[in-house]
Amino acid sequence: MKTRNILVLSLISIPLFWGIEASGQTKNPLSSLGRILGTKSPSNTKQQGTTNTITQTEAITGIKQALSNGLTNSINTLSVKDGFLGNAAVKILMPKEAQQIEKTLRSLGMGSLCDKFVVSLNRAAESAVKEAAPVFVSALSQMTVTDAFNILLGSEQDAATSFFKRTTSTALASKFSPIVESALGKNNVSGYWTQLTSAYNNLPLSREKVNTDLNAYVTQRAIEGLFVQVATEEIKIRQNIVGSRNSNILNDVFGWVDKQK
Repeated sequence: MKTRNILVLSLISIPLFWGIEASGQTKNPLSSLGRILGTKSPSNTKQQGTTNTITQTEAITGIKQALSNGLTNSINTLSVKDGFLGNAAVKILMPKEAQQIEKTLRSLGMGSLCDKFVVSLNRAAESAVKEAAPVFVSALSQMTVTDAFNILLGSEQDAATSFFKRTTSTALASKFSPIVESALGKNNVSGYWTQLTSAYNNLPLSREKVNTDLNAYVTQRAIEGLFVQVATEEIKIRQNIVGSRNSNILNDVFGWVDKQK
């Protein structure tokens, strides 16, 4: 029992890191995730054999570590240049209702302008995602043992992601919106969008008016893209793809889950 307690206490760590920016300064906006779990530094530990049972403490520690790993990887992946733009699964395109505008502009040889506009949408999302960590910290701190077991034993491969959708979507929208608005405003994207849609809506042959709130659109797509990436990371841990269960606690908890199937 003494050995087991030492194992549990020593392995409540999650690899939280942030890339070094061009300025040479290291940022770690996810460090508070580690503090919630009582961690001090990144740790990769040797995997051990799974046990026949797990305690409640192990269950909630394991799922929090899995979620934190997935969130860290997702934010790190999406918040860099081309994190959204270069990922077909989350790339933000013209709003669906504006496709006719894009088609018209491209037919007039203005494809480059459309491309630049799309780039600006994705840059705004990449900027916003950097600020997701505090919202997820709050959700993790409120997770209960019941939440943990429901996530672990649920039939859905993205049960953890669904938990975050329920508990963070509203807060993420509030957090992202002003950042997206600022990013779009840097190149007068919102002003251009208003002029563009107004000109199109005034055309005699326009059948459907385009009234897209660009800020709300990019904010929502940024949130959706983040959850797409989080779900991908969750599946990696559940299926232990490329050694994603990179600590004893993850190996024990999700190994136990494997045996319940």
